[in-house]
Amino acid sequence: MPTTVSKRTTFKYVDYLWDKKAAAALGDDQVALFLYRSNLLGADLRITNYGGGNTSCKTIEKDPLTGKEVEVMWVKGSGGDIGTLTRQGIAGLYTKRLRDLKKVYRGIEFEDEIVPLYYHCLFDLDSRAPSIDTALHGLLPFKHIDHLHPDALISVAAAKDSKKVTKEIWGDTMGWVPWQRPGFDLGLQLEKCLNDNPGIRGIVLGGHGLFTWGDTAYESYINSLEVIEMAAKYIAAREGKKRPVFGGQKIKSLPAKERKEQAAKLAPILRGLCSTYQGMIGHFTDDKRVLQFINSHDLTKLAPLGTSCPDHFLRTKIQPLVLGISPKENLEDTEIIKAKIVPDFEQYRKEYNAYYEKCKYDNSPAIRDPNPVVILYPGVGMFTFAKNKQTARVASEFYLNAINVMRGAEAITKYTALSRQEAFDIEYWLLEEAKLQRQPKEKPLSRKVAIVTGAGGGIGKAIADKLTAEGANVVLTDINEDRLKEANATYKRDTATYAVCDVTNSRSIAAAYETACLEFGGVDIIVHSAGLAISKALAETTLKDWDILQNVLVKGQFSMAKEGVEIFRKQGMGGDIIHIASKNGLVAGKNNVGYGTAKAAQQHMTRLLAAELGPEKIRVNTVNPDGVIIGSKIWEGDWAAGRAKANGITVEELPAFYAKRNLMNEIIRPEDIGNAVFALCAILDKSTGNIINVDGGMANAFVR
Repeated sequence: MPTTVSKRTTFKYVDYLWDKKAAAALGDDQVALFLYRSNLLGADLRITNYGGGNTSCKTIEKDPLTGKEVEVMWVKGSGGDIGTLTRQGIAGLYTKRLRDLKKVYRGIEFEDEIVPLYYHCLFDLDSRAPSIDTALHGLLPFKHIDHLHPDALISVAAAKDSKKVTKEIWGDTMGWVPWQRPGFDLGLQLEKCLNDNPGIRGIVLGGHGLFTWGDTAYESYINSLEVIEMAAKYIAAREGKKRPVFGGQKIKSLPAKERKEQAAKLAPILRGLCSTYQGMIGHFTDDKRVLQFINSHDLTKLAPLGTSCPDHFLRTKIQPLVLGISPKENLEDTEIIKAKIVPDFEQYRKEYNAYYEKCKYDNSPAIRDPNPVVILYPGVGMFTFAKNKQTARVASEFYLNAINVMRGAEAITKYTALSRQEAFDIEYWLLEEAKLQRQPKEKPLSRKVAIVTGAGGGIGKAIADKLTAEGANVVLTDINEDRLKEANATYKRDTATYAVCDVTNSRSIAAAYETACLEFGGVDIIVHSAGLAISKALAETTLKDWDILQNVLVKGQFSMAKEGVEIFRKQGMGGDIIHIASKNGLVAGKNNVGYGTAKAAQQHMTRLLAAELGPEKIRVNTVNPDGVIIGSKIWEGDWAAGRAKANGITVEELPAFYAKRNLMNEIIRPEDIGNAVFALCAILDKSTGNIINVDGGMANAFVR
């Protein structure tokens, strides 16, 4: 490491984010500064992707048993992400104990034995589980260390003649070690490289990534940026010079609007085919860098090679599936399209099974889902499918990194990927399998996508809250965009999205479903909660009153079901349709002819659809609320006054009045309706054509 720290703060290929005031506020707390540095590095996806890489620092602490000063290494724990790393996500280990593991190390064939011993090295008993890369930091002497996966560095690491290229870029200031699976032995190789090359500022890991360091958090940060900048500059000077990037354009992309339309039509079909083993959630991108790759002459040469960096590979699988259909393919006939692309999926699964059988060991875990994670549609974009939205999005980001790596490596010399055996040894690593087994149990609605009308507030929002809490992704729809924005802001990233939707307009409904397909790959649960209430006697009920009730409640329900069932059929995974009706559809109350009739129509439409769609595993049910006053939007208007008048009481007396009139004397809240919807789509999986009353018990509304 140079004895002087660079004062450079401007970079072309990475972002300099260090804020002197923010860092100064942390004082001399080296762990806090290490976390600050980590978060900055993780904020730039060109430097490392979500969950990729790891960082560390070493401090002097007082041993709680001896009272003596000891060196402790603080390092990102297993499964963490440096961009969001906190103290809860790191492990603290005695550095000396960690290095003493060399005394019991029996060689590379037994290096997995070392991992459980990391727990015997813990200084901080509240540590996150130490990761497989712990030794890579512990066997190096530096106070602050960054292990990153920058696109530019992996391009160098994955290029043919990588060692020679490393020398050309950095001279004698950088070390290089050949590809080796992460683990204790790789830590020993880094230690040897440093001993053989004292004074270097970092090490390139062949096919993998980068190690850099510094005496302070800031020095390590600047060192990392400078090393990455030099690699990126080297690549930029060569891109497109010998030959066009990726061999030049082979096909032309569709215009942006048409790309989205094609993707939305195809996504449910792909989702169904990717879900033959277990349900998947989708993600789509038509990023210009993706389009450059998938439209190129080199696509068929590079895509089958797979990725090089272990983190890329674990997220994106052995290789992508490249669709052979035209960008302008007519996607209206699902069966015709399936006939064209199903053979591609069958071939992919066949090749994956062959890869497993060829590379497996006697003690290998059972074969996993043989379906692709990454699907490339030339001229349109890239789809990724995984167990949840975040994982699908991150897989997309990792494959974009892989594209950047391939582009850079091809500009340097020639891209080289992991061998199939090395890839298998990572994918089916027993330690990786153990990590998968430690993951928490999935929630009941994990891998499900719901679309909820009227979700800008009241009952619709409560339903969306319940579904997301139980693991579903939700598309919120409402006619009021301000309400939608406010509602959507209450959810974490990768949980929900929204679409302004007028349920009386078929084009608006189609656009909402398009959003569901582009954001999540399709839809599994349709909840029609949009509504309004008009309480008038016959003489006072106008045709306008009648029409709006019929349009929103009945026509809207019909249109949502009709459009949604087409997506269900593309996926071939069944589905749930749940209609939020009312007790008033069963009970002949006074001054309620328009609303009660519309609600009765909703209920009978449910029965008709249940009878028609049951053979396709599409279940259609009704939830009948009553007296949902607190938190319900319809009670904010004239409806409350109308119902109060009909019952001879004041508006203020309505909650107590409705609670007293049901058998259980219960106040009914929006979340009670959410619970009923959850029960229908997560528990009562063999029920269809039914009505669940959520009214505290109204004898005159009993269905039977």
